[in-house]
Amino acid sequence: MNNLQLKQDLSSHQLAILNSELETNKKLPLIAYLLWFFLGGLGGHRYYLGNVGMGIAMTLTLGGLGIWAFIDVFFIGGRLKEINQKTESDLIMKIKAMGSQNLAS
Repeated sequence: MNNLQLKQDLSSHQLAILNSELETNKKLPLIAYLLWFFLGGLGGHRYYLGNVGMGIAMTLTLGGLGIWAFIDVFFIGGRLKEINQKTESDLIMKIKAMGSQNLAS
């Protein structure tokens, strides 16, 4: 189920909470690309995006001697979108769970 369908059941107060939490938790493209530019060979952008295992591998191989780091620039945007959608989905589920707990009490 996509996030738009999940958000349909939320009240305006819950949507405000969601937007506030999403602003503090989402990954920013500018930060990811700056990390890639300055620390791409060490996997800095991978650490930022939560992919620590790949970040360590990039650090140990110096970004695959630069080749891996160069290729990554084309995948950062898609990865950011996936991560931010997952973050939004997780937040929606937490807000819905909090709402159902408040109804039960």
